[in-house]
Amino acid sequence: MKTIAENIGLFIIRILDIFYPLFKKALPYETYKYAATGGVNMALDIFLYYIFYHYVVNESIVELGFTAMSPHIAAFIFVFPITFTTGFLLAKYVTFTDSRIKGKMQLSRYAISVGGSIVLHYFLLKLFVETLNFWPLPGKIVTVSVVVIYSFLVQKFFTFKTGKKQLSS
Repeated sequence: MKTIAENIGLFIIRILDIFYPLFKKALPYETYKYAATGGVNMALDIFLYYIFYHYVVNESIVELGFTAMSPHIAAFIFVFPITFTTGFLLAKYVTFTDSRIKGKMQLSRYAISVGGSIVLHYFLLKLFVETLNFWPLPGKIVTVSVVVIYSFLVQKFFTFKTGKKQLSS
């Protein structure tokens, strides 16, 4: 019996398959699916970041009693659980469907790879906003763009292992 996530994944794949002929010469199928689903997840991340930064934390320092967070870091932290979940589900059920790794192991590896993404994300946001004086939203956009490249490579060759190592084993 297929789960709701599998059915939604198959529906998304069918939609992506309609447009793949436009990109077939430029991108392998798996890379195309990652770009499409990653692009949607990145757009969701940026949209939610904008909402949280401007309306939830109201561009203000977030006081936690024991520490304070800058608004751009607070917005990042609040949005993270949402895009972590959507990112994993899209990767598992749409992009890396050929992975032979069990779901629990995928989730564990995804958490590890996202841990690296968080560290990279955090330091790049700090660099762009606090050191290079980018406005928070453009700093977020540049940061996400760098993190997406890192994420694709880690997910392809570690988390879901659909790269050359799996295909040759």
